[in-house]
Amino acid sequence: MKIGSTRALVLNQDYTPVTVCSIPKAFLLLFLQKAELIEKDEARKLRSVDRSFPFPSVIRLTNYVTMPYKGVMLTRQNVFKRDGHECQYCGTSKDLTLDHLIPRSKGGKSKWTNLVTACKRCNARKGNNTPEESDLKLKRPPFKPNYVMFIRDFSGQIDEKWMPFLKTKQMSA
Repeated sequence: MKIGSTRALVLNQDYTPVTVCSIPKAFLLLFLQKAELIEKDEARKLRSVDRSFPFPSVIRLTNYVTMPYKGVMLTRQNVFKRDGHECQYCGTSKDLTLDHLIPRSKGGKSKWTNLVTACKRCNARKGNNTPEESDLKLKRPPFKPNYVMFIRDFSGQIDEKWMPFLKTKQMSA
């Protein structure tokens, strides 16, 4: 984790994580009084011609926003993020693609628990078989990440000031 993110964590009025936004967006929410500052980066300031403002790290919305179920969208890039951008068979980070553990031709679905990141070489070796049939072992089983876990573990650099808000709000995957 890196201190000093260029993004801010946005909390709902009840302190549950809602999203991550850019610093300009966070500043605008603060300036329009649609959010309040919870944590700031002491080492940095936002400056205009004649004023200085705190650099937001965590903001809280002033009005509660009803959120529909907040799941992590199943996309190629999100599967790569979950798997650390490395082949789940050999560990390389080159020529990555998606692999269906149970091939689509055998009824396998495109879902979190059936998709893994694989390099083209391992994917070709596996072919139209399951990993067991191809004598390939997964580094770890695939799983569906929940939203808070995804922000905390897979969204790239995060500010350490976010951690108290991301640790305590565990949801089931």
